[in-house]
Amino acid sequence: MNNFLISISIGFLTFSQFVWAQIPSGYYNNAENTTGAQLKTALNSIIQGHTVYPYSASSTDVWDILRDTDEDPNNSNNVLLLYTGRSQNKYYVDAGSNFDYSQFDDGNGTYGNSWNREHVWAKSHGFPDEEDHAYTDVHHLRPTDRSVNSSRGNKDFDNGGSPHNEATLCKTDTDSWEPRDAVKGDIARMMLYMVVRYENTSEYDLELVDYTGTNSEPIFGKLSTLLAWHSADPVDDFERNRNEVIYGYQGNRNPFIDYPNLAEHIWGTRQGTPWNSSLSLNSNTTLKPFLFPNPSKNGLIYINSSSSFSKVRIASISGKILSEQPLKINQKKLHLPEKLGVYFVILTDVYQNQVAYKVVVDQK
Repeated sequence: MNNFLISISIGFLTFSQFVWAQIPSGYYNNAENTTGAQLKTALNSIIQGHTVYPYSASSTDVWDILRDTDEDPNNSNNVLLLYTGRSQNKYYVDAGSNFDYSQFDDGNGTYGNSWNREHVWAKSHGFPDEEDHAYTDVHHLRPTDRSVNSSRGNKDFDNGGSPHNEATLCKTDTDSWEPRDAVKGDIARMMLYMVVRYENTSEYDLELVDYTGTNSEPIFGKLSTLLAWHSADPVDDFERNRNEVIYGYQGNRNPFIDYPNLAEHIWGTRQGTPWNSSLSLNSNTTLKPFLFPNPSKNGLIYINSSSSFSKVRIASISGKILSEQPLKINQKKLHLPEKLGVYFVILTDVYQNQVAYKVVVDQK
């Protein structure tokens, strides 16, 4: 698994993140030309039956997988914590109050700042036992600061509240939790995955509802907020890589990372319109623009495409994002850095699908 990731890495982003993750051929065939409830059921048939790993064990377990899925792209010794965004040693984990944490954080490590395994879909909402497959499904598990995880508890997701005293970019009130902006889309797609993966299982049927205060039922809120977050915070490179790593372990994928517009066909404005992967703009064949001149002599390039894009990111060959900005409708001109080198242009369309293009800035 690790050798595969290393072999295709460009800096801190895997090459597949720029030229599209290699979705297995035919993986989503059963979902083609379906919509609404039928599409939801079709996706369930595709992603259910994944390989289940133990929560804690001497062999490969959830701890081990999270060290791979959430590795800090800038420090392979660390993981990134979901709500705080803090980069933390992979082994600075919640090992109980009697563990010696002073070996971490330059001698300032504490029990409260250790990381543990956050169930984004709180386990009390349907699957409280480790034997439940949802309990150990890494698609919705993330490393999280222990004390922040405790504060979030099993609250629903929604906007509003007061800033948390430690995870200051998050807000909370009596029955809801608003995460920091950078991971709102990630959380939304994890929650969408859960209601599709665990639809009408023998033990529980997870569903999203459009209100908060759901307590300990196998339901979660707030659907309209999560859909808004899904749209406002598109899939990013970290999330794509995470999906690939989990697929390597569990053998199933998060469809809403591979094809974000699936959500529109199940819950949004495209209900009733059959979904088709070839029209979902996630392949390089449908909307890939022609960028010219390439090489560029002065960093100026033009987009030749019949499609409209809403955002552009420029990344270096090492994977570092150099700029990110909205695109005006029908904007056809972009400025790359004038410094010689290879750059990636990542364009996002209005449905949050993305396409990437490699451009060379040559001598003037």
